[in-house]
Amino acid sequence: MRISIWPNANQPYDGVLDAARHAETTGWDGVYVADHFMVLPVMAPDQTPTLECATTVTALAALVPRMRVGALVFGNTYRHPAVLANMAATIDHISGGRFVLGVGAGWQENEHEQYGIDLPPPGERLDRFEEALEVIRGLLERPRTTFAGRHYRLSDAVCEPKPVQRPLPILIGGSGERRMLRIVAQRADIWNTWGRPDVIAHKSAVLERHCAEVGRDPATITRSAQALVLLGAEPDEVEARAARSPLPVIGGSDDELVQTLGRYAEIGVSEFIVSDRTLGSGNERRDAMDRFIERIAGPHRA
Repeated sequence: MRISIWPNANQPYDGVLDAARHAETTGWDGVYVADHFMVLPVMAPDQTPTLECATTVTALAALVPRMRVGALVFGNTYRHPAVLANMAATIDHISGGRFVLGVGAGWQENEHEQYGIDLPPPGERLDRFEEALEVIRGLLERPRTTFAGRHYRLSDAVCEPKPVQRPLPILIGGSGERRMLRIVAQRADIWNTWGRPDVIAHKSAVLERHCAEVGRDPATITRSAQALVLLGAEPDEVEARAARSPLPVIGGSDDELVQTLGRYAEIGVSEFIVSDRTLGSGNERRDAMDRFIERIAGPHRA
């Protein structure tokens, strides 16, 4: 199993770089950044500083020379797919072929409201997203792309240089069972979602049914997941945090977390991504990262 770090974008850039560089030197496999312009009101005030994703990922691609780097995930509603394809190809060159293009349909209401960006209903959003994936694939993989969709139009369009990786891996983030997981079955190289093992197992079964319907081998889709990690927490503390958190939570003793990570592996998750939001900062975070990679992830490393 690959183990990657997700430094939160609501800390100073020095903190993001410190987490990434520490992960680099201690054997982690990747580093990801979220693509949002502000935090959700249920998590913190919207004035909380938030680093922009694409520029942050580009900096990490240049300064962290070994690990994979990626976005979780670029929002289609505010990232035109032709522009994003050019950005992705450039970041892949800067990284020397280590970039993962994470994309999603877009969803966070407050950033759309404040910036005056249209947030269509879910059905239209997914229609746009499907078209965007065709545009991105075409530009990254073909000499020229012509596309006439309802939402996007390209005329004999070029995207040069092409990425170092051919093909560039596309990660799709999402969990909607009727449409999104079908899009994953049709178009993703990597599927990512939040969830505890039981949730991921259920969603994986849905994904496999979609794969059967579209004629794709589900083993060709790499699966990654994340949850907030509470190191050394008692069961009641884990459940209390989970009850008030908008994000799924796992926790417990080192042995309990080894078992939890094992359950992720058993259901086909090949990359677990650790958010640093529950790990502290500075030396405290470095110690927590060392504890996770050595004691918890160690038995499950590929």
